[in-house]
Amino acid sequence: MDNVDDKSILTGLRANHFRHPLDLQATESLKQLPGLGLAIRTLLRPTVEHFFYLENIATSVLVGPDQLPDIYSLLVEACQILDIEQPQLYIKQHPIPNAYTFAMRGKQPFIVVHTALIELINAKELQSVIGHELGHLKCDHGVYLTLANLIALAASQLPLGPVLAQNLQSQIMEWVRCAEFTCDRAALLVSQDSRTVASVLMKLTGGSATLSPQLNLDAFLAQAQAYEDLSHDQLGLFLKQMRTQDLTHPVPVLRAKEVTQWHSTQDYQKLLQTRSINYNVEATGGWRNW
Repeated sequence: MDNVDDKSILTGLRANHFRHPLDLQATESLKQLPGLGLAIRTLLRPTVEHFFYLENIATSVLVGPDQLPDIYSLLVEACQILDIEQPQLYIKQHPIPNAYTFAMRGKQPFIVVHTALIELINAKELQSVIGHELGHLKCDHGVYLTLANLIALAASQLPLGPVLAQNLQSQIMEWVRCAEFTCDRAALLVSQDSRTVASVLMKLTGGSATLSPQLNLDAFLAQAQAYEDLSHDQLGLFLKQMRTQDLTHPVPVLRAKEVTQWHSTQDYQKLLQTRSINYNVEATGGWRNW
């Protein structure tokens, strides 16, 4: 980690500077949904919050200046770039590549990254993952995210009636998928390289510690365009909607296409120009596995 790379911190950055239009639309629709307030009060009780916190602190490693300091530096830099208060970051031993965020009312939020994901990606990509999770915090997604994780298990027990409960679950899943587009933009603002973000999505789609060095990002982006082309006829559009309606995340090829397109827009370039000041951060591209 000897080289120096130029990045920009984004002073005065606000969520709506980079929020995806679909996220805005889905959030407004969700706020108007009958039963949302009751679901939040029913599912997100202090005991639930404490359970998640205790489970996490008991079974994960808290990253800090004296614990996995290289990863900690990625967190510090990402928070500086996004102009956000630093959350806790935990590393959890887990065979499934994943990362997630949990925000509790009145408590410091935290991010969890699974070891399987760290083994799959390099340091720049890991920082973009951290940036994605910070995007959830920057946009105040915490309550809805936690609700989305619980609603599928508890919907049948809510006193809302089966039709309304199903509608609530469907709307929350729709919101989560739209919110992911916003957080991919946060990942891009941190990495300031769309290929880094797209590479993470490619590796999550079909990578492994063995296969990842052989993957071709340009071929994956071409695959993303082929997926988009399926929307040109009614059958393809219908099948895509059926395939994604119950997912918590948009399909990876679509996410890669979205973030790559946003990188080339004037909105993104203008945001960097008007909000940024340059500073040097250590390049971490050669640091692959821990």
